[in-house]
Amino acid sequence: MAHFLGLGLTHYPLLAGTDDHMASLLRWTLADPDIPETAKDPSNWSGPMRREWGADKGVTAAAEHRKALVDNLARCRAALDEFEPDVVVVWGDDQYENFREEVVPPFCVLAYDDLRVEPFELMTERGSPNAWGLPDDTTITVRGSSDTGRWLTSELIERGFDMAYSYRKRADAAFPHSIVNTQLFLDYPDAGSAFGHPLLPITVNCYGPHVIARRGGLVTFAQSIGERLDPVGPSPARCFALGRAVAQAFAATDLRVALVASSSWSHAFLVDKTWRLTPDTDSDLRLYGLLTDADWEAWQTTTTSDLIASGQQEMLNWFCMTGAIAELGLELSWSELVLTSVFNSNKCFAIYAEEEGGPR
Repeated sequence: MAHFLGLGLTHYPLLAGTDDHMASLLRWTLADPDIPETAKDPSNWSGPMRREWGADKGVTAAAEHRKALVDNLARCRAALDEFEPDVVVVWGDDQYENFREEVVPPFCVLAYDDLRVEPFELMTERGSPNAWGLPDDTTITVRGSSDTGRWLTSELIERGFDMAYSYRKRADAAFPHSIVNTQLFLDYPDAGSAFGHPLLPITVNCYGPHVIARRGGLVTFAQSIGERLDPVGPSPARCFALGRAVAQAFAATDLRVALVASSSWSHAFLVDKTWRLTPDTDSDLRLYGLLTDADWEAWQTTTTSDLIASGQQEMLNWFCMTGAIAELGLELSWSELVLTSVFNSNKCFAIYAEEEGGPR
């Protein structure tokens, strides 16, 4: 008989860097000449945003933000270790990493063997030292689940999902940071090196219209004018349905399966209506209420255009995970939404468990 655990967490790249770089996305955005000076003037910001920004442009507040994230990640890791999974299914976005102009699958099972990866590639590209003070070219082993990945792909195809699969990462490209950072952050004290649970990543084309157009990076307002947009990615409802199908497939096994959504929520650099300065916190709070109430009917009415308008593209990973926990009837045992105006994105954490007293 299968057993399940659900987890939601962030893979916020700047958590891997030092405090003085944690607000670098906002600093970069403030240099955009097409953003009105009134919007960039801290005297016009909200009180919480001014306090976070402070006199040192977010450096002091970064330590407090880091502590909140690391404490919540530790809580998720403790639940994962207690559960003792056979496999950790991780839904994460691929931002012009494995998948580029040659092919962009809506979903892809990464049926990989063990792989050595460099977790600090993004930090090195940004000129930021990593938070652990380790060499830039440090490597860690991501344990793979190739046989389980092959099996799951067949199961999903038989359930009506024309699922892509991959046996090997793109040469000379970074491994998807949403997956690497999941291991890195769940094993924060040891920078990912002591994480022994095998991962089965399922990548999601969260960025849809911008995945190739922006090549996984940032653009100014001027650069976004006249963009040649890409096709949309999978809808929130389709992601929810995929989660259900994954749960159904594993339910027929005797495996212990952790189901992980890896992403922050609204990303400031994607929210045009806030001049890309702050996340769409009101929208995050509305969806967080639906999440904690387990109102999956209302949750699924979210559209692709809703997510794009609020910079919540990466929440498609959460729609996958919640589809699985809805199918399985897992109970929300704990959750927290960490809000910020300065550090690019609000971060949600959640633990879903089988009913207390149920089979173990």
